[in-house]
Parts: sequence; C-alpha cells; structure tokens
Amino acid sequence: MVKFLSKRIGYGFLVMLGVITVVFFLFNVLPGDPARMMLGQRADIASVEAIRNELGLDRPLPVRFANYVNDLSPLSFHKHEQPESFFYLDDQKYNYFRILKAGSVSLVIKGPYLGRSYQSNRPVTQVLATAFPNTLLLATISIGFAMLVGIILGIFSAIKNNTPFAKAILVLSVSGMSLPSFFAAIIIAWLFAFVLGDYTGLNMSGSLWEVDDFGRGEYIQWKNIILPAITLGIRPLAIVTELTRSSLVNVLSQDYIRTAKAKGLSFYRVITRHALKNAMNPVITAISGWFASLMAGAVFVEYVFDWKGIGVVIVDSLETYDFPLIMGAVLLISVMLVLVNIIVDIIYGILDPRIRLQ
Repeated sequence: MVKFLSKRIGYGFLVMLGVITVVFFLFNVLPGDPARMMLGQRADIASVEAIRNELGLDRPLPVRFANYVNDLSPLSFHKHEQPESFFYLDDQKYNYFRILKAGSVSLVIKGPYLGRSYQSNRPVTQVLATAFPNTLLLATISIGFAMLVGIILGIFSAIKNNTPFAKAILVLSVSGMSLPSFFAAIIIAWLFAFVLGDYTGLNMSGSLWEVDDFGRGEYIQWKNIILPAITLGIRPLAIVTELTRSSLVNVLSQDYIRTAKAKGLSFYRVITRHALKNAMNPVITAISGWFASLMAGAVFVEYVFDWKGIGVVIVDSLETYDFPLIMGAVLLISVMLVLVNIIVDIIYGILDPRIRLQ
C-alpha cells in the first residue's frame, strides 16, 4: 500500500510540476508590460523601471522561473543578502520556519507564495482565499443536487426500463450531457429569473453575500445559489442518471437478485439493500471525477450569474492582464484536480487490492 501511495503522489507531483512550468512560461512570454499596466501608459520610464525591478521582471527568464518555483515550494531556499542572487526572497513575502542555515542561505518551510496582484497589490493567496469558498460551496451543492436527483431518476428509469418514461429520461440525459454550461446558464438565467422572475423570486445575478441597502452590513442570500447550482449540476446529473440506470439494470438481472426475490423480500428491500448498493460503484467513480471538474467548469457559470468565486476572479484578471492572479487561480484548480484524483485512486486501492499491483 505504501508503494502504491508513493507512486500516486509521485505522479501528482510530476503533473503539478508540468502545470507550473507551462503556466509560468505561457504567461511570461505573452505581450504586455505589467509595469505599464500598473502605472498606466503615461508613466515615466524611471517609474516603470522601478516597478519592473520590484517585480523581478528585469531578470533573465530562467532566473525568474527558478524564483517562481522557489516561491511556490513549501521547502525552499531563503537568502537574506544580495538581492540579485539566484534564490532571492523578500522577508516581507511570508512567514517561514528555518530548518538549516549555511552562511547567508537558509532552508525554510513556508506556505506557497503566489505573488501579488498587479492591479490591487494584494497577495494572490488572499484574493483566492476570499473567492475559493464560494466556488467550493457552489461545486458541493451542484454535485449534491446531481447525486440526489440523478440517483432517483436512474432508479425509476431502471425499474421502468423500456417504457416511455425510461426513454424520456434517456433523451434528457443525452441532452444534458451535450449542453454547454455557458449556454445553459444564459437560458436558465433568462427563463427563471427574467421571464418567470415574478413567480420564482430569483435574481439573474448575485453572490452569496450581499450588502444591505440600509447600511446594516452584509448578509447571506441563499437564493442566489439556486440557479448557478442547477446550471452547474445539469451535466453531472445526466451522467449520474444514465450510470445509475445502466448499472442497476445490469445488477437486477443477476442471480442473487432473483434469489432475494424468491426469499420473499419486498421489492423495496431488494432495491435498497442489494441492488442499489452494488450498482453505486460506477456512480461514485463518476461523482468523484466530476466534483474536481466542477471546480474548473464553474468559471463560465460564475461569470454569467456574477457569483463571486474563482471563475469571476479569472475572467476579471484576464480583462486586466493580472497575470499573477490568473496563474494562482489556474494552479489552485490544478491542485484540486490532482488531490481529488489521488484520493480517488487511494479509495480504489482500498476497495480493490488488485489496483495496487498496477
């Protein structure tokens, strides 16, 4: 088990190293001067050069990449002297714990440092920490909605297999799988918040926290999550419905199900105690993968509904060329994808020992 776990963690590390490399070089060879973006086009040359020096943009690209990796790594080198050094880190960036010290170089443990926003000068980790809980909440509620409704629809369509009801569910599932989230968000917002807004009481846009008009501070507006959660949950809902139906149809044809019926067990007990439990393995597999995907797929849905999560941060950063914020958001989503995949692999290894040999 230790070898299996080490191999999966090693794969995850290599994936993240590749993502970090691609993200850094992609955003550091794009046209545009961040110093000009921060100061404006009318800034004098001296001010622009000062900002470029402060951001480290005047250093060679390999040196900047080494510093970037060093900033991200929890175990990194810290040098207090010679700002032009290869592994220069400013003392004001983060708190750290020194492990070893050799001359002016220290080996330290710290949290990943993602830089500062070009536009607000706030630490990227601070901006993402504010937005990430909203995206996590939206993805969790969306996958919960998909699981609950999808499993129920899948059970009924399996029980009523080859009936018009089951065929209608199949058509809806295929339609849901092929429906782009961005298009679905626009249609759902227009229909339920504009056309039927007087009846539903829902808003076309809005986040979890809203400001009271009478100056009493912020308050939670739970109804704003309904439409984004439904929109984001449509595609996993279709997957869960179809997987539950097909898996349950296969299980219901097994000999032990016929034996359970012959023993006089009620139809409800046969479904819940025997068939459904064994039919859930592919469904759980799909749910675990989709939860990680929803963290990335929420970008378009959040933008349409103005839900203040990672998606809105990414879109706003792209509009203002705020590269550190974009890079930090992409890395955060990548970490979530890798972690979920590692956790799923570990669960597979526990449930099926044969997987550990692969």
